[in-house]
Parts: sequence; C-alpha cells; structure tokens
Amino acid sequence: MMVWTWQLEDGEGQRKPDPEDTHQSQGDAESWLGMKWRELSEQGVATVVLLEDERVEYRMGLNADQE
Repeated sequence: MMVWTWQLEDGEGQRKPDPEDTHQSQGDAESWLGMKWRELSEQGVATVVLLEDERVEYRMGLNADQE
C-alpha cells in the first residue's frame, strides 16, 4: 500500500518539521493541504513537496498573496 505525505520547507529550502499525517491517496493528501495551507504558510512554510512513499510527485509553493 502506498502512503502519501507532505514534506515542508521554508523560504530558503530548509526542511521544517513534517506533519505526522499520512494519506491513503493523492486526493486525500491534496484535500488535507487545501484545508491547512494558510496555517502552514503562517508558520513559515514556503514550499510543500508531495511524496508517494519516498518518490517525489511534485513541489509547490505556498503563497497567500496569489489568492
């Protein structure tokens, strides 16, 4: 079974503590991010990386100014 997780990075690309949440599908992971991105951005997260197990699916910037 594949597990989807998020890796969090600050504006300089330094890792921040990753959320403990794991997801059973990409859609579940993306829904979770949809609910949490503002909070993560306020905590200094600038970039999120979606991982399927250890494989990078994609990287995405969090920028509240682009609403």
